[in-house]
Amino acid sequence: MCGDLEEEARPEEEVYARFVAHVHSFLAGLKRKGKSKDEIHAHLDNLFRDNLFSLVDEKKAPDEMTGYHRIAMEPLVFARLAGFIAAHVPLSEDPLRRVIEALMVGYSEGEVTLAHDHDHAHGHHHGHGGHTH
Repeated sequence: MCGDLEEEARPEEEVYARFVAHVHSFLAGLKRKGKSKDEIHAHLDNLFRDNLFSLVDEKKAPDEMTGYHRIAMEPLVFARLAGFIAAHVPLSEDPLRRVIEALMVGYSEGEVTLAHDHDHAHGHHHGHGGHTH
């Protein structure tokens, strides 16, 4: 029992490892689903895939930045980018609402059920339908 604590990964490392595994699994599922026949949606899907994959590419971040820091900080950059772009869309198209809806779809797609979470009584929404990017 004494050695158990030494062998366990730090919680931050476990969080990042779970994120990386989920990204690869999610991208594999998208690949199996196939490419959209609509050129616009295919472009948006590729943009999403490329950016998601870059988040787990260790060469894309400084050595001083841990994986945990990346998943804690990099979403803020994407949120800022989304806000910057949405600010240029006419208000009549309700750009903030669309950005928030896309954020919530991504949040639900990003949920990971852990083995010990199955004891809890809460639902997970894994809606992958529609294109909200």
